[in-house]
Amino acid sequence: MERIAMTTPLVEMDGDEMTRIIWQMIKDELLLPFVDLKTEYFDLGLRNREETHDQVTHDSAEATRRLGVAVKCATITPNAARVEEYGLSQMWKSPNGTIRAALDGTVFRAPIMVRGIEPYVRTWKRPITLARHAYGDVYRNVELRVPGPGKVELVHTDADGTETRALVHEFAGPGIAQGIHNLDASITSFARASFNYALDTHQDVWFSSKDTISKTYDHRFKDIFQEVFEAEYAERFEKAGLTYFYTLIDDAVARVIRSDGGFIWACKNYDGDVMSDMVSTAFGSLAMMTSVLVSPDGVFEYEAAHGTVQRHYYRHLAGEPTSTNSVATIFAWSGALRKRGEMDGLDELVAFADALEAATIETIEAGEMTGDLAAITTIENPCKLGTLEFIQAVAGRLRARIEA
Repeated sequence: MERIAMTTPLVEMDGDEMTRIIWQMIKDELLLPFVDLKTEYFDLGLRNREETHDQVTHDSAEATRRLGVAVKCATITPNAARVEEYGLSQMWKSPNGTIRAALDGTVFRAPIMVRGIEPYVRTWKRPITLARHAYGDVYRNVELRVPGPGKVELVHTDADGTETRALVHEFAGPGIAQGIHNLDASITSFARASFNYALDTHQDVWFSSKDTISKTYDHRFKDIFQEVFEAEYAERFEKAGLTYFYTLIDDAVARVIRSDGGFIWACKNYDGDVMSDMVSTAFGSLAMMTSVLVSPDGVFEYEAAHGTVQRHYYRHLAGEPTSTNSVATIFAWSGALRKRGEMDGLDELVAFADALEAATIETIEAGEMTGDLAAITTIENPCKLGTLEFIQAVAGRLRARIEA
């Protein structure tokens, strides 16, 4: 069969461990037989990040800004154990954090719902979309180990040299300190992205932070969201029959658990990181979550919303069978290909992305799935498939759809 042609490349960011193995399987079985794939390839595997002193991550972000669409595999953010394991010269920053800071986008994550994988929260009937701010906070922090008695201060120096100081703590002994920041412009972009996505997908917006405790930092988020909403979106939301409201993060958690879903939950950077994992797990699996970074200037980066599945990787290296869920990575590719097709006016490519997702869902709903889903499905007598077997089962249904 003639493969679907692409006119503009998309940025391909390869990753680490088991997801790197899955990445190649997906390309070999699900993409290359059907699409004349055009990509600009960047190896974001930890060893190459070490060899390039992490320049490859910055280069991939710049290429994404230039080409408009990227797809990213899961990558390792090293801790002390990883530094020793890989012989790293330093504890490199999170690639996701670097790319998000470069693009100044908002990450939207939503569960992939399929028949037979029921949410653990019985009231949830519709997907909950997490809108995660992608700049600042602990991901751009400055940390200090306090060696002994003394004081730690925040100091702002004006352009004319005038200083403003705030005491963080007077230390009587050793301790730790951390400085974080954010930007009004980035928070404004976050608010607009959340409201625009809500209008596009016809969902209400909830925003949560902790302004009662963080009376300057978190309160600034609350104020900017309200100002942007009232100035630019209030009338549009009313016409669309949508609502926006703010609440404290702890109240939001309680409300989310009691809801039936079907809304966008906007969160600050770290809150969104934690809550998206909670929501995806409660809907069934971390590997059943879409994730896309959307920048203010219309750049899209699709990724798997989970880690590198280290435990399965070691089994794979030992020659043992694995049953690793590849759905989120498949949907990262389908999302990127669909967006590339939409931008370039390639209806065939858009239709292929739709068929790939439908074939993936159809495979699971037919009772063929990886071990994590087989353990929780309500489908009777599911067939547990290995990592490659599942991808090949999807490939069979995909080919049948295309050739029909």
